[in-house]
Amino acid sequence: MSAEGKLRLGVNIDHVATVRNARGGAYPDPLRAAKLAEEAGADGITAHLREDRRHISDADIDGLAAGLSVPLNFEMAATEEMQRIALRHKPHAVCLVPEKREERTTEGGLEVAREENRLAHYIAPLREAGCRVSIFIAADRRQIEAAHRIGAQVIELHTGAFCDAHAEGRLEDRNRELEALREMATYAHSLGLEVHAGHGLTYDTVQPVAAFPEVAELNIGHFIIGEAIFRGLGPAIAEMRRLMDEARG
Repeated sequence: MSAEGKLRLGVNIDHVATVRNARGGAYPDPLRAAKLAEEAGADGITAHLREDRRHISDADIDGLAAGLSVPLNFEMAATEEMQRIALRHKPHAVCLVPEKREERTTEGGLEVAREENRLAHYIAPLREAGCRVSIFIAADRRQIEAAHRIGAQVIELHTGAFCDAHAEGRLEDRNRELEALREMATYAHSLGLEVHAGHGLTYDTVQPVAAFPEVAELNIGHFIIGEAIFRGLGPAIAEMRRLMDEARG
């Protein structure tokens, strides 16, 4: 088991909002999905309020902050606007992610080393407000060390390259990416950072990452919401939870 006990599952409900916004109405409701996820065994809910509001809206964050009984992990770009929103709501956790308007999803980890001074000042008031600050980064020693120096309590390792290599049948690349994730999870944990992981994880790829003893939490969204179309949200989450628990033995 991780140093924190049972491996936690954070369910990202962004893409419930994507489906809602396709028609411009109020259905399906991300808060309803979050509450169903709670009932199905999610240990937390993740939501990314993008600058362009392409899926989650400000009203969604208001509703999640008021209506959840499990922790809210608020993903956001390191902008003044997002800092103000986070300080107003004071969610359990704030995860800083890179954000480009033209990308479909978050394509890489945050460049912490190049912006170390700015980010150190940026996260200080968030920590003072009681938020656990997490940085979404690649499995790169330099970025992990910078995240540690600026005072982040948590890093979330970007698993997208590993998942992409697996999906495309590039087995050598997949194995190399998995080994990098393993090494950097161990290294980050040795520095005293709590280690999370996520991005692109599926039933086929979750177990090798879930097996890392240093990883305390996985954040999974798009695949679970997609699988919910076929299984229902509760069963889709329950199967992910089962696979994670099985990987820990």
